[in-house]
Amino acid sequence: MPPSNASLEDLRREIDQIDDAIHDLLMKRARVVERVGAAKGPDRTYLRPGREAVILRRIAARHTGSFPLPVLVRMWREMITAFTRLQGPFAVAVYAPEDRRGFWDVARDHFGSVVPMSAVNTAVAAVRAVGEGTATVGVVPYPAEDDADPWWRFLANGDSRTPRVVARLPFGGRGNARGEDRDALVIAQVPHEPTGDDRTLLAIELGADLSRGRLKDALEAAGLPPTSFCTWHARDTGSPSLHLVEVADFVDPRDPRVGAVVGHLPEMPVRINTMGGYAVPLQITADVRRP
Repeated sequence: MPPSNASLEDLRREIDQIDDAIHDLLMKRARVVERVGAAKGPDRTYLRPGREAVILRRIAARHTGSFPLPVLVRMWREMITAFTRLQGPFAVAVYAPEDRRGFWDVARDHFGSVVPMSAVNTAVAAVRAVGEGTATVGVVPYPAEDDADPWWRFLANGDSRTPRVVARLPFGGRGNARGEDRDALVIAQVPHEPTGDDRTLLAIELGADLSRGRLKDALEAAGLPPTSFCTWHARDTGSPSLHLVEVADFVDPRDPRVGAVVGHLPEMPVRINTMGGYAVPLQITADVRRP
């Protein structure tokens, strides 16, 4: 056999050995995950979007070489969901009517190609599926100012049984998702956890008219700088206005800054509920080879 062919065969054998080593580590990881599930006991919380984000950030930060980072993230997302399903049932309800199939693609890329997913025609139906327990998570459009009947108003309460926002998609790039490039949010009945780089969504109900500028000033004075606003007014003109405000920080429901906002608006009734939040997604712009 010519030397070049012998060298090629050696390289192929090395690849086979690497594949076996990867497979062995995946099986070992599965056994550890099963032990983790057993250690948590019957009341365990096995869905941890914040920890998943931390894992992916760490993997992305240490990655070098020519292997595309978006592909690496996709592989890890497949593994994360597969290992999560070892600990308990997992199903996804996705807002994906016939003309908005891009949300299905983004959800599949994040949660994997094998996890049970069902398409629903309205975002409210996804909220309902999570609230009723027929879905573990729901994927809904990122809020927009022109939403006439926004889904997020159904999360604007302090009921512990109401789903909360826990992630933003795509986390590692859009890939070849179809349709519009509007982002999505993930909702679930689990807490929003801090990751070190987060956004929080606040639902602010005001009992009287107030300009956004004044509300923005109150938020900033309380140490909660807003990054975006959406406002919804009920058809009944006498009803309070409801604002969805994204804040550039992690905000716990008991955070004293929430009460401080109310203190800066003493002339009107104000009710603020945290609607959860998300870890800021990875910024992947191209498959750039690192040294």
